[in-house]
Amino acid sequence: MMVTDDRKALVLFSGGQDSATCLAWALDRFEHVETVGFAYGQRHHVEMEIRPRAREAVAAAVPGWQARLGNDVVIDAGVLGEISETALTGDVEITMGENGLPTTFVPGRNLLFFTLAGAYAYRRGIRHIVSGVCETDYSGYPDCRDETVEAMEKVLNLGMEADLILETPLMWIDKAASWILAERLGGAALVAAIIEETHTCYEGDRGHRHDWGYGCGACPACDLRAKGFAAYQSAKESVDG
Repeated sequence: MMVTDDRKALVLFSGGQDSATCLAWALDRFEHVETVGFAYGQRHHVEMEIRPRAREAVAAAVPGWQARLGNDVVIDAGVLGEISETALTGDVEITMGENGLPTTFVPGRNLLFFTLAGAYAYRRGIRHIVSGVCETDYSGYPDCRDETVEAMEKVLNLGMEADLILETPLMWIDKAASWILAERLGGAALVAAIIEETHTCYEGDRGHRHDWGYGCGACPACDLRAKGFAAYQSAKESVDG
């Protein structure tokens, strides 16, 4: 069996709110943290441009985190755009599809991401792979479900004779709780970094600044982020009051 280091983690880092919170979660727990991103011809390709800045902003939020932050790699997963026609990989309207799933669902995306991340972690001797997938406050993607992640972990370990662990710290919490988790991990500095430097908007809009960050304010991703931030703010006011 491949020997992996239990002190190391690899974070699937898109540059969005969830992956930034997961990066903070990993930096808080592991001695060495690396990141991996995927370029798949995504509609919101701006996330690839802001990734480096967002990554550094998260690490700078807490003393000692920068020393734990290791390599970053971007993997070309453009094949997803070549074999799919979705609202995130082509000129398709963002709406609900006839199959009951939003047209932003890219079939096999997270399955491919986990496979590529597993292969990279194997080569780097990293045991823990951290992803921001969530089953509580999400768009209904079947590859974000806990059952899917558990199955992928089993397949990766069987297929590579490894002992990898897929970590999903956001799986059972909503967006408001994600903001609360970020504050608990890195205080006001981390919350500010996530607001200012991360990107979630499916339209790739960096021209409109809201209290929760940048985005069009109308797409499903912006809607989830905005509602979560409002609930987080309400919860803070109730505690402070």
